[in-house]
Amino acid sequence: MPSLSTLVLYAGAAVLILLVPGPAVLYIVSQGVRHGRRAAVPVVLGIHTGTLVQVAACAAGLSWLLLSSSLAFAVVKYVGAAYLIYLGIRRLLSRSELEMAEAGVARSAARMFGEGILVNILNPKLALFFLAFLPQFVDPARGAVAGQVAVFGVVFVLIGLCTDGSFALLAGTVGPWLRGSTRFLRGERYVVGGTFIGLGIVAALTPVRRSHS
Repeated sequence: MPSLSTLVLYAGAAVLILLVPGPAVLYIVSQGVRHGRRAAVPVVLGIHTGTLVQVAACAAGLSWLLLSSSLAFAVVKYVGAAYLIYLGIRRLLSRSELEMAEAGVARSAARMFGEGILVNILNPKLALFFLAFLPQFVDPARGAVAGQVAVFGVVFVLIGLCTDGSFALLAGTVGPWLRGSTRFLRGERYVVGGTFIGLGIVAALTPVRRSHS
């Protein structure tokens, strides 16, 4: 079990990471603005279900495998980058979602939950946090490494539910006013789509770690 001081330090770092806009926050806000708070909540729950998947993988030792294998790290990096670029291109090309938002039509909660899971399973920002940053807080002398990783992961999810939930509620609250502007909706499509593509390109260009084996 991590010490209290370590948990506090880790929690502070996690808050900073979660408050910096990345793919998850961008997706939550865009869906909240377009479809309201009821739509944003399933996205948040999906996002952090995806986080739990990454936590489980980290606790199972995948982080050490990826950090020691440049090939494994490259595969994860490029798959995540490709998914971000896919989200951006889909947003730029899709008119049906724009028309649904303008008409006030809600999307399926199950579909938004599922997309939220994928966003964070393939989120390069989150993967780098768990693969490179979280292990620095693990102290083998404090007990089982997997147990410590699980504790850190649960803390991250609980904090994330608070921060991302706040983003969702805020976006859903201002959404009705913003959705009244067709110009905003069209502009938002290009901004969000372009940002996802940009994040994907940046992720793809992140240097691959050299193998330590």
